[in-house]
Amino acid sequence: MSVRATARVVAERDGLPVLESDGPLALRRTRAGGPYTRVTLVGAMSAPLGGDRLAIEVDVREGARLLLDSAAATVALPGRTPGAARYDVSLEVGEDAELRWLPEQLISARGSELRMHTRVALAATSRFVLREEQILGRHGEESGTLATRLTVHRAGRPLLDQELAFGPGAPGGWDGGAVLGGHRAVGQLLVVDPDLADKSPEARQLGETAVLTPLAGPAVVVTAVATDALCLRRLLDTALDEVAGG
Repeated sequence: MSVRATARVVAERDGLPVLESDGPLALRRTRAGGPYTRVTLVGAMSAPLGGDRLAIEVDVREGARLLLDSAAATVALPGRTPGAARYDVSLEVGEDAELRWLPEQLISARGSELRMHTRVALAATSRFVLREEQILGRHGEESGTLATRLTVHRAGRPLLDQELAFGPGAPGGWDGGAVLGGHRAVGQLLVVDPDLADKSPEARQLGETAVLTPLAGPAVVVTAVATDALCLRRLLDTALDEVAGG
């Protein structure tokens, strides 16, 4: 039987008026250093499986500062129910608010099929950091089918709309030299900050397998591939320290 679950977080300056867990999506307030309120996603059961419909909704209201991470990697697995699993993430950040969305890796296990869409709505003065990491197959295993889309609007205008597809169900060439080149870890880092309007970094290569690209707005995106999850995290952490001060 497939699972349908939606977890919700609402953050305000003085706390978390809404922290709702559902099914396999267990949210816990955890200790944080610095100015952020921290919420951690703790997997309560195996998910997403084939046919599951999972969603996370996050609303960071005016002046609030939220860090949302996860306790472990998310593993997409084949299930008894035919068809792809869906995982929808909705992130809204208000004026003078900040969200750091830093989940652990998404692992696409052999035989799985997952479609994930992350939608982000930012106010003109909000700050935002997003890290996404996809690992194509567990150790020594072929990748499942994984399709992801990231859609970001700032002050009501499009900032970034990017789709990626990997695995047996993806269009041909996904593992060729122009895309992954045989690498099994792929990720991106998005930083949106009004301060970047005056000091945006120039486009450049970061090491051999990552590139930093300024966007048409106070934002930069770093795209990287790597041989494994550890190398990918090091690349993205280095980029985050450089662009956003860690």
